[in-house]
Amino acid sequence: MDESKSKIKLFEQKQVRAEWDEEAGKWWFSVVDVVAVLTEQDDELTARKYWNKLKQRLKEEGNETVANCHQLKLSARDSKMRLTDVADAEQILRLIQSIPSKKAEPFKLWLARVGRERIDETIDPELSIDRAIQKLGNRQLEISDSENIPKT
Repeated sequence: MDESKSKIKLFEQKQVRAEWDEEAGKWWFSVVDVVAVLTEQDDELTARKYWNKLKQRLKEEGNETVANCHQLKLSARDSKMRLTDVADAEQILRLIQSIPSKKAEPFKLWLARVGRERIDETIDPELSIDRAIQKLGNRQLEISDSENIPKT
């Protein structure tokens, strides 16, 4: 997959690494990042251990759908590309059912919004440009405006 399709999505100020698969037409999300959000862990190592234990338990229960995730190279905190367990939205929704969390419902809504944004951008590419401009905020506009002010 093209590295340019990798993105950081934010859920309540927490990073969730994601990658768009053009061929499959879906997002892949870092499972460890999702587990960190749902378990409210700030420590990536703790979230990874939680995921490894949960994956082992799910396999023992016969839940191969969630336990057998794909792996993609995503940018790690040290900026190196590392193989990471990823899951699509359907697998993430199943994973959410396995983790007791008060963040489950808000995360499901967030996941739906991320998917909807991509569909909307596919239908109308201008929306992605508008969204990028919105994210940059007025800061860039203020800089360019101040450069055009004649000096007296």
